[in-house]
Amino acid sequence: MIVLAIDTAGTGCFAALYDSDRDTVLGAAGADIGRGHAERLMEFVDAALEAAGMDLPDIDRVAVTIGPGSFTGIRVGVAAARGFALALGVPAVGVSTLAALAADRPGPSLIAIDAKRDEVYWQRFAADGSAATPPAIASVEEARAIALAEGETLGGSAASLLRADAEAGTDGVSIATVARLGARLDPEASQPRPLYLRGPDAKPQAGFAIRRA
Repeated sequence: MIVLAIDTAGTGCFAALYDSDRDTVLGAAGADIGRGHAERLMEFVDAALEAAGMDLPDIDRVAVTIGPGSFTGIRVGVAAARGFALALGVPAVGVSTLAALAADRPGPSLIAIDAKRDEVYWQRFAADGSAATPPAIASVEEARAIALAEGETLGGSAASLLRADAEAGTDGVSIATVARLGARLDPEASQPRPLYLRGPDAKPQAGFAIRRA
């Protein structure tokens, strides 16, 4: 199975073609661009296809990171994945960034991402990478208490905020890991939907609402 993997959930914008039968990334492209995912994503998809020597009709599945992460970036990636899937008549699946960060860690793990505003996104995972708790958001103080459990590694950009002995982590996921996880998921149970653990910053101005007839 050939999987097109897309990651726009963070500051990076990446695409890759992955052959699940051979467990091999055939081609990849992308960069840490900060912003402008909508403007650059198709460029990186085209570059990944060219590197793999493939065309869009060769794709059997699309996998995309669904967050938590950048509100706008997640929307760009999920919309693109849905569009590719619809146009090609193939399934699309969503991969949590928390799960992708946990997948390459040995043993049980607690993944914590800096959500800013003195908050973190967090989730526990078993040794096999399966979720042990649902994804959640907590204050740094609350998360420090959560991170006191022994026998698990700590990963993600908030790791050093929660435990003094933790190494500074990152939120950047491996596009190869996104592809591998996406190849294993059940499309019926893993359709790509943004994983928002906190509401958007923008609020409607109720005082200026127009009364409907």
